[in-house]
Amino acid sequence: MVVRGRRVLTTAGIAAREVGIRGGRIVAIEPLGNALAGAEVIDLADDETMIPGLVDTHVHVNEPGRTEWEGFASATRAAAAGGVTTIIDMPLNSVPPTTTVENLKLKREVAADQAFVDVGFWGGAIPGNLADLRPLHDEGVFGFKCFLLHSGVDEFPHLEADEMETDMAELKSFDSLMIVHAEDSHAIDRAPHPGGDHYATFLSSRPRGAENKAIAEVIERARWTGARAHILHLSSSDALPMIASAKRDGVHLTVETCPHYLTLMAEEIPDGATAYKCCPPIREASNRELLWKGLQDGTIDCIVSDHSPSTLDLKDLENGDFAVAWGGVSSLQLGLSLIWTEARHRGIPLEQVISWMAAKPAALARLATKGQLALGYDADFSIFAPDDAYVVDVTKLQHKNPITPYDGKALSGVVRKTYLRGQQINNQTPHGTLLRRGGI
Repeated sequence: MVVRGRRVLTTAGIAAREVGIRGGRIVAIEPLGNALAGAEVIDLADDETMIPGLVDTHVHVNEPGRTEWEGFASATRAAAAGGVTTIIDMPLNSVPPTTTVENLKLKREVAADQAFVDVGFWGGAIPGNLADLRPLHDEGVFGFKCFLLHSGVDEFPHLEADEMETDMAELKSFDSLMIVHAEDSHAIDRAPHPGGDHYATFLSSRPRGAENKAIAEVIERARWTGARAHILHLSSSDALPMIASAKRDGVHLTVETCPHYLTLMAEEIPDGATAYKCCPPIREASNRELLWKGLQDGTIDCIVSDHSPSTLDLKDLENGDFAVAWGGVSSLQLGLSLIWTEARHRGIPLEQVISWMAAKPAALARLATKGQLALGYDADFSIFAPDDAYVVDVTKLQHKNPITPYDGKALSGVVRKTYLRGQQINNQTPHGTLLRRGGI
């Protein structure tokens, strides 16, 4: 295959190029006009840009066990529709969770013939499974997730900070990664109760201080053990100075944030609108602007979805009670358009957006052939129309349950086609691969 166009996003920026693909890999990148020949030739329209496939390292697929919430077929279709060609599945909220090799193998068996994009897996670190960490690593998980407060599901209990440190020391011995839901359980216990339909009440129940305190614990335990640590779904801009300081000190720390923290704001969330509920919560407009600054100065490394769906009844739509509703935002299909819509208003170029959503998450997971259009990389890419626009219709999204806070929102940037290793994803024949760390 050959893809030709005036707008191809290479590692040197957007340029007029011809891209040659053979055996699912990129084997040639030449100036436009060099007349590369192929069995199939794609000529980009003037309004189209060839971009690398996005890498989303934070997706809750929930299968098996809670497949009515989501599943590998629906999640990976949604990913492909949004230009995402690789996802890494979280170790919860499936039943059983990915905390043993046996459970990992079960999840792989279920996913094997359903994946429309490539799928990798995180392992879970919970009390009592220290001896399972190395076997899971050897089986190819990309790292280990832990919580510092109740995870929301009883089968995935949280670690205390000392337990996390013990596990970090173990992970350091084989150079794995600890990814952390960083909210402090003690601070949450002492915060106001979230009951009722007022968003402000819910927001006060998950204070920034709980996030800040937990992030400080992660930083110090990573500093003491020398392990690699990653902060999931950063929402508190208060934590940015200590994160920047830790990075300057040489702590092996990376940080992600999510589209909902960068595009939504607490002041505009209607009471009872539980589609917006997530933990940590969507905060104020001023906080949002500081998160954008944290991305631009490199304190925050990447943007991923934290796609955490549930059935409609679990969102308590009838009552709108934020204490009762499941916490999670469904946005896997929409992330690129959401971030591009916001970024272009701030004068941030498409190349930077794609770096945050493709190259940087790929680097986090050490996916050596993903996230860039470069020689030797997998031919995972999308044809993207950055100036096209659409209005989100939740009934037309690919994820399983039709709820998202973005329903009715006007967005810029349309993914017209998505390709995995040079083959167009058609939503009918799954040809995704189950990935293992390091290609093992």
